[in-house]
Amino acid sequence: MRLVVVSAGLSVPSSTRLLGDRLAAATAERTDAEVQVVELRDLAVEIAHNLTNGFPGPRLSSALDAVKAADGLIVVTPVFSASYSGLFKSFFDVLDRDALVGKPVLVAATGGTARHSLVLEHALRPLFAYLRAIVVPTAVYAASEDWGAEGLAGRVQRAAGELAGLMAGLRGGAAGSVSESVPEPELASGSGSELASGSASSPEPVLRRTQSELPAVIPFEQQLAALDPSQSA
Repeated sequence: MRLVVVSAGLSVPSSTRLLGDRLAAATAERTDAEVQVVELRDLAVEIAHNLTNGFPGPRLSSALDAVKAADGLIVVTPVFSASYSGLFKSFFDVLDRDALVGKPVLVAATGGTARHSLVLEHALRPLFAYLRAIVVPTAVYAASEDWGAEGLAGRVQRAAGELAGLMAGLRGGAAGSVSESVPEPELASGSGSELASGSASSPEPVLRRTQSELPAVIPFEQQLAALDPSQSA
């Protein structure tokens, strides 16, 4: 499996990259995934050119292909003006609109104060829901005071477990064939009398019931009369 981390941190060293690395390490412990990190800081010029001319440069093209081919995605952005950064949004603007359909995504963010933690719910989660990704229930926010605190480590482990579970589940589901996941009904080979009566070996679907077995429809006038005795006189 392939796990890709998209980090929109701008500084070096970057707390955004550090959070992404922690989440990736915790997820990799639970899976056999190979981790690849995409640093958007290094792709800023190519992203801008792609927005203006519609053609990705070689490094940006490689990063976009890695995201498309990933079995799971960890996205981390610093908070700017109470939302994700412009560089972060621009990268997903140039990504193919169907690239994340059904893909497990763990969203995370960093900021200077805990007051911006709602960016996860009012900005990041709606963005990836719009892109039709599967966003894990636990999102991770790290304020300056969170580093080294026990609460952050617990959230990292919980979110990583959820992402690993989704990745393993989708990978296992893709390995099975359609015939294995949706078995052919045995009713198709039965006779008409067997289908009508319904046996223990081949349960009868509701749609195959005969007209006589369906409950009778009581006319509205009779229902009204039952509620109001004076109407029946």
